[in-house]
Amino acid sequence: MAVVVVGLNNRTLPLDVLERMTVSGSQLPKALHDLLSREHLSEAVVLSTCMRTEIYAAAGRFHGAMSDIRNFLSEWSGSAPEEFGDHLYSYYEDAAVSQLFRVASGIDSAVIGEGEVLRQVRHAWDAATAEGAAGAVMARLFRHAVEVGKRARRETAITRGITSLSQAAVAMTADRLGTLEGRTVLLLGAGEMSEGMAQSLASVPGIGPTLVVNRTWAKAAQLAQRIGATPIELGGLAGALEEADVLLTSTGAPGVLIEASDLEAVMAAREGRPLLVVDIAVPRDVDAGVGQLPNVTLLNMDDLKAFVDAAMAERRKEIPVVSRIVAEEVARFGELTAEREMAPLVATLRERVETLRAGELERYRGRLSGLSDSQRSDVEALTRSLLAKILHEPTVQLKDVAGSVQGEQLAEAVRVLFNL
Repeated sequence: MAVVVVGLNNRTLPLDVLERMTVSGSQLPKALHDLLSREHLSEAVVLSTCMRTEIYAAAGRFHGAMSDIRNFLSEWSGSAPEEFGDHLYSYYEDAAVSQLFRVASGIDSAVIGEGEVLRQVRHAWDAATAEGAAGAVMARLFRHAVEVGKRARRETAITRGITSLSQAAVAMTADRLGTLEGRTVLLLGAGEMSEGMAQSLASVPGIGPTLVVNRTWAKAAQLAQRIGATPIELGGLAGALEEADVLLTSTGAPGVLIEASDLEAVMAAREGRPLLVVDIAVPRDVDAGVGQLPNVTLLNMDDLKAFVDAAMAERRKEIPVVSRIVAEEVARFGELTAEREMAPLVATLRERVETLRAGELERYRGRLSGLSDSQRSDVEALTRSLLAKILHEPTVQLKDVAGSVQGEQLAEAVRVLFNL
């Protein structure tokens, strides 16, 4: 089985199209079972974040797998293939492995070196495993990817400074306002991204009150308690918006939560006080029309990416170092995979030869009956040692060329010569 990845991200696709491709956590089981029902996919993992939607799969045929995944994305998003087909990227074997390792190491992110993406990679793998969609191939790939992500962060300065989208969102907010000192911030959502923003807000000196609103009251209360904020019932969102100077939102909702008409009434009650809205959810939580309202500034993922790009000059210097680590690990993964694939043949060969050895000793049992226990033990050791030496070089050669055309040829020759 070969590794394949087909994906889209915010660099290849407009945000309004990318958000239709998003697969939320609650939708993962349905998406994974849909993918596994396709003809050419035997395993699948869906990595869907605010930055990207990528499908990693184990497949027998690259073109068949790509067609299956493209059709899935079309049906899932309700978009015609020609609307996004030119924006797709697809990789096979080593290139697919390299893509995942680059994602896990943080050099394929808007915030270079971010830590959130490594957790997202692990979560995608765990979710696929729970649904029976990730088998041995995906397990080996994603386990190695997590190791690569940790190594890149341990051995380089890729995590220096801002290390997450949530930190960047708070930094962009402060930059746009000049300061967060004395500002009232309303946080909509209580998921992983919102928790990251909450922690960043809690470390800002002199920040004003922080309000937390979430669809589930218990989660809002728990997050508010952790950072010393005030939880608000979802029904109190309009009132909270009247108080806030800033709205930071990143929920996992499948569609818009705040329409322009909702905020229009709120702005009337604010009597001209400006409101900064930072929406980094994908799909978006806030209607794009909100940005046209008087005294409202609306920023989204595109603005965040532009802000991060301007601040990432120093960290980009680490990309070549991390890229070398990725290349080393891709080669190592290939070697380990090839050895693992060759291992059953080597084991079968050794079993076959051991069966022949044991059979010959049994045939000569009568002639050896006069030997002492010690002498019989020496014969046993001698025959084992002799066969081990004979098999050593063929075993080494098979492992050395594993994964290559020559390896396939030698493997087939061994099967024929030894009737395996």
